[in-house]
Amino acid sequence: MSPSARVFNFAAGPAVMPLPVLEQIQRDLIALPGVGMSILEISHRSKTFESILGQAEADMRMLAGIPPNYRVLFLQGGASLQFSMVPLNLLSDGATADYVDTGSWSEKAIVEARKVGLKRGVAPGSRVNIAGSTKADRYTRIPEPSELTLTAGAAYVHMTSNNTIEGTEWKELPEVGDVPLVSDTSSEMFSRPIDISRHGLIYAGAQKNMGPAGLTIVIIREDLLQRSVERAATLPTMLNYAVHAEHKSLYNTPPVIAVYTLGLVMKWLIEQGGLAGIGAVNDRKAAKLYAEIDRTGFYRGTAQKNSRSLMNVTFRLPSEGLETVFVQESTLAGLDGLKGHRAVGGVRASIYNAFPEAGDDALVSFMQEFERRRG
Repeated sequence: MSPSARVFNFAAGPAVMPLPVLEQIQRDLIALPGVGMSILEISHRSKTFESILGQAEADMRMLAGIPPNYRVLFLQGGASLQFSMVPLNLLSDGATADYVDTGSWSEKAIVEARKVGLKRGVAPGSRVNIAGSTKADRYTRIPEPSELTLTAGAAYVHMTSNNTIEGTEWKELPEVGDVPLVSDTSSEMFSRPIDISRHGLIYAGAQKNMGPAGLTIVIIREDLLQRSVERAATLPTMLNYAVHAEHKSLYNTPPVIAVYTLGLVMKWLIEQGGLAGIGAVNDRKAAKLYAEIDRTGFYRGTAQKNSRSLMNVTFRLPSEGLETVFVQESTLAGLDGLKGHRAVGGVRASIYNAFPEAGDDALVSFMQEFERRRG
């Protein structure tokens, strides 16, 4: 299939990749220049891979302005493993962790944090405080600052910056004082400028904006690693942030090709004008879709307007029957992956960093034509 025959991929993840990156992978897959081996074959202990890993981290640091007192970890297990690793490493004995519940993935993180409390011999959930929740509103919005009830001296405050399933995102970070802010940024990491210094720890699966599935990025402030050190006697080695930091993400075999690909995506982002440049493009792409959703009322956005996600645009049609037809016909038209998550239904257009603006325009045209015929 030629590049011109590629469909527009609206899937929530694994997601569309930059075409120049795919072409570079294709060129290097048989043999990396000057190496004579495929990226699939080189040793993770080789100087070649150490250089690939180091350059990927350097470019990440430059793009996001990561301060020197933060470590970048290249891990595996997805954001779902971080739901456990965060409390295992950071939830001090006798302390409480605050969680802001804004959607399905926040709920999963809360469940795992409560298990950590139970494992240590205390009542389940007693060391996890739900500092705010919009579940009563079906997660259609982000809480207002006045709705958050934070614990003084909490071990950390956990948030999900973008809710992939419900199509909402935080527009401003919550004020948490001196308590470390932990953010699951899986659906939006590096899609817009981010203030790393406002966080104690950030994590994200790479498969939406940064690379392929199989790689997880954790950015952690160095002082928090001491909590991992203090738990070394009981914390499984592979779940210990300090171990991965000490071994520079090479304690075990990393997903080599995923790291290599992420490095290529970082260079592509630099060429787009960095996070400010790609953020402007993402703003424009989302604005086009939301304008069409709001144009006549035939389509109805599911997220409240002040909480709408730039990455995951969710909407409904007048009936579930029409939604089924919409997804079927759009797929035939080369617009793939628009079916909403099974938990909420409807339609979801995920328009991550590498999603082309031409695909945005194609969806708008399809929506207008579908409404003309079916409205």
